[in-house]
Amino acid sequence: MAYLYETHLHTNVGSKCGRTSPEDYIHAYVQKGYSGIVVTDHFFNGNCAINSQLPWKMRVDAYAEAYERAKEEGDKQGLDVFFGMETRLGNDECLIYGVDKQWLYEHPEFENVNHKEQYDLIHSAGGAIVQAHPFRERSYMDAVDIYPKYVDALEGYNKENARSEDLRTLELAERIGMIVTAGSDVHDVAWMKDTPPFGVVVDKKWASIKDYVKLLRSHNRNAFEVSVPEEEKRRQEFSLNFPVHIHWD
Repeated sequence: MAYLYETHLHTNVGSKCGRTSPEDYIHAYVQKGYSGIVVTDHFFNGNCAINSQLPWKMRVDAYAEAYERAKEEGDKQGLDVFFGMETRLGNDECLIYGVDKQWLYEHPEFENVNHKEQYDLIHSAGGAIVQAHPFRERSYMDAVDIYPKYVDALEGYNKENARSEDLRTLELAERIGMIVTAGSDVHDVAWMKDTPPFGVVVDKKWASIKDYVKLLRSHNRNAFEVSVPEEEKRRQEFSLNFPVHIHWD
């Protein structure tokens, strides 16, 4: 049996750019046959909606609220919900899986890490890292920066990318032998009416997010399949002609 999971999702609780409440995603994903979703709101070093003046523990509680509300509703409707994050380290952003609110309580330094520190902290906690939309070019950036050494996989299919951006990621992943994932990067449940969301497909239901972490850290490019709609609406093809920096150390 195949199980389909959303790996990249933003709410209006944790992400400034989010448009949909945690609860309002659940029915839509159930209707589309998903087994589960991972809530990956922008963390404090990204486009986060949480008041940065709050004490650390209160900030973490406020950030985790989106996941907790989604999980409560998911439990009612039969959709598994898992906790994740999206961090920003300069031009690049990373999806974090395998840590939780308690871990964040104990690691306030995580807000200000560099790439190596992020990798070491998440791996020591038993988690995994995926570089989100690696070849994306947007006005808030000035270059494409990719860090293969400090991630476990690359997001090769992202609904909010131009197709050309995905193709560049897929070419790089093939060349260096990295796992690729798929995620919708959804910010508004209304987007799902026109285009089915992306995701990963596995043959065993996840008991916890650690099951996904295990697959990512296996470095097996055949560990799972990706779900990408054949007829997909994408952003217009474009390029800002950014310099590309692939950091090998």
